[in-house]
Amino acid sequence: MEFKTVGQSIWRVDGEKKVRGEALYTIDLKMEGMLHGRILRSPFPHAKLIKIDTSAAAKLPGVFAVLSREDFPQDGPLSPYLGRRMKDKTVVAMDKVRHVGDVVAAVAAVDVETADAALRLIDVEYEELPLVSDPLEAIREGAAQLFDHLPEVKNNICHHTGLKQGDIEKGFQESDIILEDTFTTPVAQQCHLEAHNALAWFDSSGRLNVQTGTQTPYGVRKSLAEIFQMVEEKIRIMVPYIGGAYGAKSHLKVEHLAAVLAWKAQRPVRIQLRREEVFLTVTKHASVVKMKTGAKKDGTLVARKAELYYDTGGFAENGPNVVHKATLTASGPYRIPHIQADGYAVLTNKPSAGAFRGYGVPQVALAYESHMDMLAQRLGIDPIEIRVKNLLREGDRHPTGITMHSVGYEELLRKLGAAIRLGDKKRNRGKARRGKGIACMIKASNTEAQSEAKVQANRDGTFAVFSSSVEMGQGVETVMAQIAAEELGVAWKAVSFIAQRPDTDLTPFDAMTSASRSTFCMGNAVRRAAKDLREKLVQFAAEIMEISPQDLRVENGRIFAAGAEHKGYSYKELAVLHFKRRERELAGNGFYGDEEDAKTVLPFWLVGGCAVEVEVDTETGAVKLLKLVAGADAGKAINPRLCEGQVRGDATIGIGQALLEELKFVDGQPVNATFLHYTLPSFQDVPDEFPVVLVEQPHKNGPFGAKGLAESALPGVPAAIANAIYDAVGVRIKDIPFTPERVLSALSQKESKF
Repeated sequence: MEFKTVGQSIWRVDGEKKVRGEALYTIDLKMEGMLHGRILRSPFPHAKLIKIDTSAAAKLPGVFAVLSREDFPQDGPLSPYLGRRMKDKTVVAMDKVRHVGDVVAAVAAVDVETADAALRLIDVEYEELPLVSDPLEAIREGAAQLFDHLPEVKNNICHHTGLKQGDIEKGFQESDIILEDTFTTPVAQQCHLEAHNALAWFDSSGRLNVQTGTQTPYGVRKSLAEIFQMVEEKIRIMVPYIGGAYGAKSHLKVEHLAAVLAWKAQRPVRIQLRREEVFLTVTKHASVVKMKTGAKKDGTLVARKAELYYDTGGFAENGPNVVHKATLTASGPYRIPHIQADGYAVLTNKPSAGAFRGYGVPQVALAYESHMDMLAQRLGIDPIEIRVKNLLREGDRHPTGITMHSVGYEELLRKLGAAIRLGDKKRNRGKARRGKGIACMIKASNTEAQSEAKVQANRDGTFAVFSSSVEMGQGVETVMAQIAAEELGVAWKAVSFIAQRPDTDLTPFDAMTSASRSTFCMGNAVRRAAKDLREKLVQFAAEIMEISPQDLRVENGRIFAAGAEHKGYSYKELAVLHFKRRERELAGNGFYGDEEDAKTVLPFWLVGGCAVEVEVDTETGAVKLLKLVAGADAGKAINPRLCEGQVRGDATIGIGQALLEELKFVDGQPVNATFLHYTLPSFQDVPDEFPVVLVEQPHKNGPFGAKGLAESALPGVPAAIANAIYDAVGVRIKDIPFTPERVLSALSQKESKF
């Protein structure tokens, strides 16, 4: 199938306004009479909240509202409870605090300085409680419990997911070789450039309005409706451009505090977090993954048992969903007849862990892709061939029972291997040793697939897309413009977005902008809306021309009679005629996620991987990344340039997590929660050779065959680097980040054995 717009690397439609500084973010928005909100946070990781006295703060000139647990009496107008999978969190702490940075109180004042002064006047008395900071310690008998009153929490476990196929014991009995190892990953932070912020106010009709940088405008609206005990339609969420998110801006983060302060102060309130507060608001799950893999001598995988313990911090947040996704993919992208996987979301006295790019898969991918190379080495099989031998193929059934589609693993792996010449022999002498590694991954997209869109015809012959997909740097507006233009048969420049960004009063429903779902789910909705509009234009043209719609043709933005191209109308002419005859809008509507779509169970699988070459300094332990080739199966690359940018950016985050990043705690206190002390990858850490490989196995249900790919590279990067380190110096490191200290320690242990 030939396309006119799909497949073109057009420049981003929002690029010029961002380069010129014309794009508006939440931090740019101000209102007359706006107050500034600040948050009082717990200095203790675990403590009872004995007393809180806000009277002095409330009397400070310039303070309009002070918020504490006293504002949430039983049967009062506000509900204090929030949480996505379980209502374990409250707007402010009610009984005790569960991590350093837990919200104790908040104030709204005329300026930030006055608000900070008011915080210092709040008198709080705590009674410290025992600390649990490790997920394995937290589930042991006798460990301090974070929640005593929630029946769904037992032994600090707030969620368990299981996956079982075949007979695991029989599988290990039939295996010729068995590997059993434990892998760990630390707490990390999303490190988006723009801090969380929100501006909230109540208008004269009593409606709550919130402008915020969120990935989930409709989800935020629903949660706020629960707090204020009002219908969702009385709440309006507006989303300007977002300066990065990576999952950290999904669902409530600061919107509820700004809204409740605005309600109490009867003035607009804006809250913008400081960077150290961002580190205390949401993180990435630390993990302990115990994996046991059995295989035949020829490399055929037979059995895999996995135990996943994910540290979800002081509150469940997205933890249950993250663990669920990770557990269901613990077998990797491979055919394994006997599988048993158990995943646990464990509460500890650390900041809450939420969504982060990869959504739990990088932690478990480190384990299963390390095992694939370990098996290859033990059995003397090429690391690509052992993977290819066991890969899930088109039409295979995943252990979850879902049929696989658009899974271009073999083509991708072979291209990645060729790009680094994986099979070439190397000469390693001296202190600098080189090695190569490869890894692939599988990730499920989000089952919350519902997306709606509207495409409207304008009088000037252009078209406007109404969508609640959030533009946060990934290029969603550009991709949707290309999809709509392709379906309508017009140039992409003829398609624009309404001036207001996602707005629950103006743009139709979208479940979320996360899980790499937008191109597939919203893309389908936009395509269907454009098709609906095209059909309406054809019907209108048929009425004017007094001809059957079946006798009309559509080409290059023009509708004409078959065999008589001179008899017809352009889209612009039809729009003008329509508005002369009728006052109502001329628009098409599209929806993805109805009962027919839901029969697929899961919209699509993300397919990706990477190959790396490293240099290890045996004297210092430093690991230098010489080359990284990242790749993904795009289904169909709507915009190849944007696809490559997403894959390269995804892999860059993987570099940071593999080599550098770790949010450290001492007795529950974060000790490096600033950009000054938390190490992120710089240009020195990103290799000069950094190509991207895209393969295209069209998805039968994707818009023009496309699917998401923005989380396809990251999960494989740590495993590929671990495999390359082993190839270079013969040590297997199972804990990230791969710091010089860890590498030197592993080399010392290796030498002590000889």
